[in-house]
Amino acid sequence: MLDLRPVGYVIGLLVMMLGMAMLLPLLVDLAEARGHWPAFLQSALITGLVGGLVALSCSNGVKEGLSIQQTFLLTTGVWLALPVFGALPFMFGETELRFVDAFFEAMSGLTTTGSTVISGLDELPKGLLLWRGLMQWLGGVGIIVVAMVFLPELRVGGMQIFRVEGFDTMGKILPRATAIASQISYIYVGISLVCAVTYMLLGMNAFDASVHAMTTVATGGFANYDASFGPFSGSIEYAAALFMVLAALPFVRYVQLLNGNQTAVFKDAQVRGFMMTIAFLVVLCAAVLALGQDRAFEPAFRRALFNIVSIVSGTGYASADYMLWGPFLISLFFFAGLIGGCAGSTACSVKIFRYQLLFASIRTQMRRIYSPNGVFSPRYEGRTVSEDVLSSVMSFFVFFVVTLGLLAVALSMTGLDLVTALSGASAALANIGPGLGPEIGPAGNYGGLNDAAKWLLAFGMLIGRLELLAVYAILTVGFWRG
Repeated sequence: MLDLRPVGYVIGLLVMMLGMAMLLPLLVDLAEARGHWPAFLQSALITGLVGGLVALSCSNGVKEGLSIQQTFLLTTGVWLALPVFGALPFMFGETELRFVDAFFEAMSGLTTTGSTVISGLDELPKGLLLWRGLMQWLGGVGIIVVAMVFLPELRVGGMQIFRVEGFDTMGKILPRATAIASQISYIYVGISLVCAVTYMLLGMNAFDASVHAMTTVATGGFANYDASFGPFSGSIEYAAALFMVLAALPFVRYVQLLNGNQTAVFKDAQVRGFMMTIAFLVVLCAAVLALGQDRAFEPAFRRALFNIVSIVSGTGYASADYMLWGPFLISLFFFAGLIGGCAGSTACSVKIFRYQLLFASIRTQMRRIYSPNGVFSPRYEGRTVSEDVLSSVMSFFVFFVVTLGLLAVALSMTGLDLVTALSGASAALANIGPGLGPEIGPAGNYGGLNDAAKWLLAFGMLIGRLELLAVYAILTVGFWRG
């Protein structure tokens, strides 16, 4: 019989910590003196009480380590439970959102997707704006720990290739998660602080700098304004692009860097592939803007750099409405969102390493075709790639494409047009944020969609953030049979 008490204990503790996090926007609302603080007080009490009671009731079942089944349930359960309670301030606060909208906003925040249903962000109480940024910041560091500790052990989407660098976690997941999380947290907080200070030096006020730093480093994309990053231009766009790139690199390399390995970052095949992809797309986009639309080169390059980095990393900021840039660049942005950053980062989508493994496998198959007697095997970073890793990667690609198609069809059945349905499915599954078209594009939001579409998109965000297979596994009969 599967013992759910260890899972409930961890989820309860995390829910209780989420309730404690609500005290920070409460203090901000008290300082702003708009009378909005009771919403956070009420939310914090409910969240903290429920989380504490669940943890207390399950504490007698805590053992050393977690089984594979328990780990699958924990990774999914956390990302289901936290948005439920994270939605409370949006329901009790000035926005007075219905549960479906509040849950959508909270799921978008904690999965660092960046899609929003809220209009009038410019006039919202600072506490709610801070809560949106804080959820993304917490979700960003959370997904790094999940990617570093849990997913390699679950053999999800080829992530087991990083087990050798993600430390020996089998059988002692919780203790090792604590050790790894502490190292990563210092780096994460450090990058966030440097980003906030940089934003302030470049002209942002302290509040905007703090919130945007959190959503930048989390590659989440929640902004304090309806125009997203549009109110800020010039050198601050370059700074934002830099920090989005830094957040999309593997955090384990930063750990190695701090421990004396000065070349760890640059030797990583993922990092090289990611940087080359960014460079190619930025140059292409800037050239089209400068030559095809009679723009000056520097503004064209800056807008191209910021928006390409934002989409590829899955941040989802927009400094301009790229729907006005022509069909070629619109198509480019759609497919760029399906690339993603590096594994073990806050970035989302398919991830660079999977494409690298896919192309390595394709090259091997082509060599076998014209040299049938040769012995070839795919290699990654100088090491032979095992069959189980390749099988996991191929399964991920198949599931990703099939899920994208099914989700797009399901969205179209709710009444959405083709562009909105397909781009919305892609934006949710890849955790990008903005889709395409006038409704959910960079100049719009998801508030006008019907309830069924919002539930479908929220589910898409969840499975996309957890690499699909981690969620699908618990939906099978074999999983529950053990």
